Amino acid sequence: MRRLLLIVGFLTLFVSAMGQSKIYKGNSTYSGNILYTWDGKNLFTGNSTYSGNILYTWDGKHLYKGNSTYSGNILYTFDGKHLYKGNSTYSGNILYTFDGKHIYKGNSTYSGNILYTFDGKHLYKGNSTYSGNIINTIDGSFPPILFVVI
Repeated sequence: MRRLLLIVGFLTLFVSAMGQSKIYKGNSTYSGNILYTWDGKNLFTGNSTYSGNILYTWDGKHLYKGNSTYSGNILYTFDGKHLYKGNSTYSGNILYTFDGKHIYKGNSTYSGNILYTFDGKHLYKGNSTYSGNIINTIDGSFPPILFVVI
């Protein structure tokens, strides 16, 4: 029984560690370039998962300030396509549009309004996948629309 508990404990730690993503500055996966750590719910500063380092909390629809899910702390709302200011889905509050690959300024899918391109591993400046335009590298999963927040 002790052995089973030990194995379950190690598996829990392993799965927990595997669920973390690191966001790096530029085209790098060097530990000294870690800007943020993402655990699927919280965004932490640097290479940390300490609760005191939580910048934002994400529930899949709302982004909250700090370690909170209180409605008064909602900074942004995401409906799967648009990122809105605050707790709103009013079209006048659309800040960004995401089409699965590009992040556009405002309520637009016009190529001239592309701010960022995301290929699943890198965030690029503008409508580009040129390595010289890499802003961030991610070693796991992360909601691309949240790049505009960080």
